[in-house]
Amino acid sequence: MIRPLRLAISGASGRMGHALLTLLDDDARFELVHAAVAPGSVHDGRPVFAGIADSPRYAHDWSQAPQVDVVVDFSGPAGLALALDHCLAHGIALVSGTTGIEAALEARLADAGKHIALLRAANFSLGVAVLTRLLREASAVLPAWDLEIVEAHHGRKQDAPSGTALALGRAAAEARQTTLETTAVYCREGRTGERVGGAIGFAVVRGGDIVGEHTAMLIGQGERLELTHRATDRSIFARGALQAAHWLAGRSAGHWQLEDVIAGPR
Repeated sequence: MIRPLRLAISGASGRMGHALLTLLDDDARFELVHAAVAPGSVHDGRPVFAGIADSPRYAHDWSQAPQVDVVVDFSGPAGLALALDHCLAHGIALVSGTTGIEAALEARLADAGKHIALLRAANFSLGVAVLTRLLREASAVLPAWDLEIVEAHHGRKQDAPSGTALALGRAAAEARQTTLETTAVYCREGRTGERVGGAIGFAVVRGGDIVGEHTAMLIGQGERLELTHRATDRSIFARGALQAAHWLAGRSAGHWQLEDVIAGPR
């Protein structure tokens, strides 16, 4: 029988942390061995799984962490920095969905790929990973077609376009051997003139409780190709992160992508 992977969660008391813990109830691939929370958290010291005698306890640091195979991080820049320290010190694979990272930590993460297996993503939906791959291929095959990316999210979302929409734009731009910085059009209002060839346009919809929708429209003369992903359940992001963790554990050092995870079997 194959031993379960020893999993640690950084940011275990957050929304994504709770989603990961819920999924672990029915996932025999993993054994939760450490659950890190922020210093001062009301969860610190409490059992993760109430009513289970040998349940791991939430901890505000990594000093008492047992042996770990892979860390999944959805915390914040400070929590990620601590998780990274532990992973580098012990050669542990790290999966992270933390965003809003400053330059100094970004530089550390860039260097960390020389020493540990590291996978970062703004969106852990496996469907979005497939969408990204398809858009990259279509953009390369149809370089002269106009490209518009339309995204929709709930009304509480603070940023626009979404990080996922921007990532799709970057993938398409790279496939066309250019950059998003030189091709993106984020706003159209008034007399804008004709569409500039090679531009990648973005449109944003906000309202209600939309989890997330992304459509890439490749528009040619007399025909149009639309690639769409719709998320209806936030748990897909936790599922994708666990799939990434299972795939990444034991991999060689380097910067891996979610597209690597869907490329083939472990």
